[in-house]
Amino acid sequence: MEEEIATGTETTTADAQADALNRTAGAAREVDTPAPDTETTQIVLGIWDQVRGFLEDLLRPWNAYQVAIALGLVALSFLIARTLQPRLYDWLKTREGWAKWRYRYAMMIYRRLPLVVFVAITWLTVLVMRELTWPSRSYLLAVLANLGTAWLVVVLVVRLVQNSALRSFLRYGAWAWITIVILGLSQEAMQLMDSIAIEIGDSRLTLWMVIQAALILGLTFALVRFLSRQTASRIRSNEDISPSMQVLFVKFLQVLLYGAAFFIGLRTIGFDLRGLAFLSGAIGVGIGFGLQKVVSNLVSGVIILLDKSIKPGDVISLGETFGWINSLSARYVSVVTRDGKEFLIPNEDLITGQVVNWSHSDTYVRLDIYFGTAYDDDPHAVRKIAIEAAKGVDRVLSFPKTPVCHIVGFGDSSVDYILRFWIEDPTGGLTNIRGNVYLALWDAFQENGISIPFPQREVRMLGEENSTGPESSP
Repeated sequence: MEEEIATGTETTTADAQADALNRTAGAAREVDTPAPDTETTQIVLGIWDQVRGFLEDLLRPWNAYQVAIALGLVALSFLIARTLQPRLYDWLKTREGWAKWRYRYAMMIYRRLPLVVFVAITWLTVLVMRELTWPSRSYLLAVLANLGTAWLVVVLVVRLVQNSALRSFLRYGAWAWITIVILGLSQEAMQLMDSIAIEIGDSRLTLWMVIQAALILGLTFALVRFLSRQTASRIRSNEDISPSMQVLFVKFLQVLLYGAAFFIGLRTIGFDLRGLAFLSGAIGVGIGFGLQKVVSNLVSGVIILLDKSIKPGDVISLGETFGWINSLSARYVSVVTRDGKEFLIPNEDLITGQVVNWSHSDTYVRLDIYFGTAYDDDPHAVRKIAIEAAKGVDRVLSFPKTPVCHIVGFGDSSVDYILRFWIEDPTGGLTNIRGNVYLALWDAFQENGISIPFPQREVRMLGEENSTGPESSP
């Protein structure tokens, strides 16, 4: 019995010692594992040590000399630029036949002429100093020349991006990253941005991933925008494709390219596309509840492009709106009226409503005007005079559709006529051409002695007749 008690006591003591050792080891592991904040602090301190070492190196004699030389080159570049900029501006004003992109690049060089001059004279100074002394004595000047050259290249390249906000983002981001690379701080910067992260479930989203995603997506979308513009211009210049099919091809190409750019950019940064399954389900629910009109307009726009019922340049009437189609978009149709107003009509209204297309099958449009002449005038002569007057008006067609004039009735005061004529440019306006034909009729009737009657009424006062009746009798 005593041996069993002793054995139990030894077992309990051993378990207690094991638990203590486990707690100690766990505490040691917790102490040995650095926290994320500690890692970020170490990286920042490492970068600060390098910056402090670089500043201390500037106090050395030849480094101080290079700083002084660089300041002198900056002042000299500004003086040279102030001298050259007026002459360059006057020369650019004489370049009338240049393309627009040449003007943009020339103005970009004009605005950044001090930097261009600084890069040129700095490289010249570096080459001279390397021939006369040790290469290490021109190290700082070479770094400044590399920075200036890289900045100019970035400005030239990102000028291809049309969107101003995206262009500014790419320019400043490229400048910052190139500066970090040239200064030799790229590894530390990546470690620092990678240490700043948030945890979403099992995923870890770092600042470095966000910057990579923004840069890659920005460059991809800029490239896609450039390609879509070039392809769209080629499609629009093809006369064998109808205008409606041109719009359809351009829209389809844009959707395809931008969708491919989005998914390629996400895959490039290592994003798991399977996570978009939940997002697609949410989008489906949103479409079912709140986007019926949007989807209806999108589908209606595709139907309009496929059936070619309307196309850019057509003259249409929809309710009180009359004008020509300026552009077709995914959600609406832009219609410009004669008074300069631009109506954005939803595609669904063009599908469900009654639309008058004045130039659907051809561009010929017939207009009617009504007038009347006195009963004393010869109607045969009136018809001939009216037809000849209409033919003499600009925009009125004489062939293959000639004006005609018919009698439509005998009114109380006049013989009523209708004059029909054709035009082939309804975008030039309808009211103005009607007014010109009326003026031509007026001039022709005045020359040929044809009168335009107006209603006449004879008023008799019954009271006066009764009062004067007996006095006038014998």
